[in-house]
Amino acid sequence: MSKHPSFGGLPIVLGGNVFGFTADEDASFAVLDRFYEAGGRMIDTAQGYSVWVPGHVGGESEAVIGKWLAARGVRSEMLIATKTGMGGEPGDLDPDKVRAELEQSLDRLGTDYVDLYYAHRDEEQTAQAEVAAGFGALVAEGKVRELGASNYSAGRLRSLNKAAESGGFARFTVLQNEYNLVVRDGFDDELQAYCEEAGIAHYPWFGLAAGFLTGKYRTREDLERNSRGSSIERFFDKGLKVLPVLDEVAAETGDSLGAVALAWLAAQPGITAPIASASKPEQLDLHFEAVNLTLSESQLARLTAAAA
Repeated sequence: MSKHPSFGGLPIVLGGNVFGFTADEDASFAVLDRFYEAGGRMIDTAQGYSVWVPGHVGGESEAVIGKWLAARGVRSEMLIATKTGMGGEPGDLDPDKVRAELEQSLDRLGTDYVDLYYAHRDEEQTAQAEVAAGFGALVAEGKVRELGASNYSAGRLRSLNKAAESGGFARFTVLQNEYNLVVRDGFDDELQAYCEEAGIAHYPWFGLAAGFLTGKYRTREDLERNSRGSSIERFFDKGLKVLPVLDEVAAETGDSLGAVALAWLAAQPGITAPIASASKPEQLDLHFEAVNLTLSESQLARLTAAAA
């Protein structure tokens, strides 16, 4: 991106999926304040956050962030990323729908532009040329500074950018896919190579595998005792093979398991910065710790091999 968060800012993107969900407005403001004070300058949200909560309609996270930006007067200092089409439903990326959703996002965020606008999920009903034209028009009008794609395959992202180039529209220069020490198929070799070739920044989500890589889930009983247990289940069996190596490296460096996992992530080719979410200010400590941790080649190789 033109204003990369590691230049003059903390190389972490603050995830807004918990704002208005597990973090109420006061807690969200406390997290945002802590992030800003530490030098963080990029926030990631979506118009779909947190539609999964009973009584919510989506946009709750954006609304909280908008109130914080207004209260603190820091909009010009922050990079704000949001997304449209979380469900990946047919027609979600139709130009008219994308434009209408952006207008609502801008209203909730209290701003007249976003720094980064993502297609949240791919959908094949809308032709790639139409998707490229619709998003490109928003860039041309100044409502969006840069374009991103989330949960895209290499083939689909490549064809989307070919459509953009053919039509003379802005390219999609940012990716946001799932990628962590346990689950790596969301950023496979083909996609990783394309991002490096095309100069596409990757801000991966679930860098801590929904919290599994902090080391606090080691038995089925641990999962059952935690409200997030069901979302962590898919990491469990493979993740148990990773934890012993993570324990070893953490003991060697003197850092927390989560910091080691994020340091591994940040060291991978094509990764620009991880996305970190927190419902309490102190939960950001782990992410700040990771920024200052550099793993040796041997440690990186052992961690990579653990879940191969």
